[in-house]
Amino acid sequence: MTSRTSSARSAVKATIIGAFAFLATQPLMAADMPGVTDTEIRIGNTTAYSGPASAYGTIAKTEQAYFDKINAEGGINGRKIVFMSYDDAYSPPKTVERTRQLVERDEVLAVFQTLGTPANTAIHKYLNGREVPHLFASSGAKTFTNPEDYPWTFGWNPTLEGEGTIYGRYILQEHPDATVAVLYQNDDYGREVLEGLRIGLGDKADDMIVATASYETSDPTVDSQVVSLKSSGATVFVNIATNKAAAQAIRKAHEIDWTPVQLLNSVANSVGAVMSPAGVEASKGIISAAYIKDPTDPTWADAPDMKEWTAFMDQYFPDGDKNSILTAYGYAAANTLVQVLEQAGDDLSRENVIRQAANLKDYVPPMLLPGIAVNTSPEDYGVIENMQLMKFNGERWELFGDLY
Repeated sequence: MTSRTSSARSAVKATIIGAFAFLATQPLMAADMPGVTDTEIRIGNTTAYSGPASAYGTIAKTEQAYFDKINAEGGINGRKIVFMSYDDAYSPPKTVERTRQLVERDEVLAVFQTLGTPANTAIHKYLNGREVPHLFASSGAKTFTNPEDYPWTFGWNPTLEGEGTIYGRYILQEHPDATVAVLYQNDDYGREVLEGLRIGLGDKADDMIVATASYETSDPTVDSQVVSLKSSGATVFVNIATNKAAAQAIRKAHEIDWTPVQLLNSVANSVGAVMSPAGVEASKGIISAAYIKDPTDPTWADAPDMKEWTAFMDQYFPDGDKNSILTAYGYAAANTLVQVLEQAGDDLSRENVIRQAANLKDYVPPMLLPGIAVNTSPEDYGVIENMQLMKFNGERWELFGDLY
């Protein structure tokens, strides 16, 4: 080998090494960040714009409006959020179909706020297998806060089991001699709240729960279930249902002159979507739990986040329901996603987005009740972990007691 050849090869080697060193200092390219370009960030969603849970579609509509606000203010480091939201009609097979479309055709960065426990259960193994961020699922199922088995999935709501436990403990404390009847949705969501109720009642659960009745989301009414529960003679009625069925159950209990102490799960405590349709007289005195500020509660009228939410609704979602906790919920959830994207900076790789979602420290999204903050870590994916009991006075909810 001549010295000239050796020198040439050394020069080529040096050039290659220099090129790799240069590339290592460059920002991630689009190929490294699915769903991200120089100008946009694609976020996917499925929800119930139709079907038995269509009232919850307002959550995604609020989130779209919030992203419109962020985009109008310059976006995320100059990138606009493109929110691709499809109707799944609260049907898990449709959720699977739409989610695959979002991931494989639309190539979104992340799937965000899919509605409901059954829907999220249907897709979370798929999304984890594809290593797609499954962020802030609109569900409280405890399986969505399990980083060991599902490191790409975060739930956003307090756990269903935890909420049920709160109701059980309240009954034990305030009504220790009660008998309890339970209406529940016949799926993972309903069964998990019921299991939490049993945990809260402890070793008295079998004696205190004298009747249970389930319903399917396809059932036109739950009237027959409520009539059956009344016949048990129960003095406490626990209503584990989504909006339509919950309102029907409240109204039917009133019509048949059944007057137990009523506890209503938080997914159905919207004044506009449930309490008002059920009727003021029928709804008065019902107890529920909350973590979101009720927009109808004058307690929060002068709170800075309530004023900001009101201005947001006026400008970006004027047709939205200002009496609904669902619009406050969507606002808070969208804000949490924006915080994660902002923390990620220019590294919007899926790995870094998950890293940032697991690194929220004392973050307080707007519209949460005082004392509630978000703290996540790689070992703890619980996003919202506190709730407070409240009673409906016929017009609005009134908080009582301490945070659980």
